[in-house]
Amino acid sequence: MTVPRHVTICECRPPWRADFGPEWTRFPIARVYYTKKTGLWTLYWRDRHLKFHRYQFLDPSPHIQDLLDHIENGGDPIFWG
Repeated sequence: MTVPRHVTICECRPPWRADFGPEWTRFPIARVYYTKKTGLWTLYWRDRHLKFHRYQFLDPSPHIQDLLDHIENGGDPIFWG
């Protein structure tokens, strides 16, 4: 059995139009992959076609928090538009 070793980070927004229903909107913005062999987490960004690509401006890290902090505080519009 293959175990997924990634986590997708989504931007979630509350319902904004009654005719679209009461569901929240979820849109993927990034993905982090864990490589068991190296013990490192690697950051990927999402393009407009919902495909993920390796983020080249941050080295992989053994600490996932390093990647999450970069997404939140790095100021790169590739994640938040």
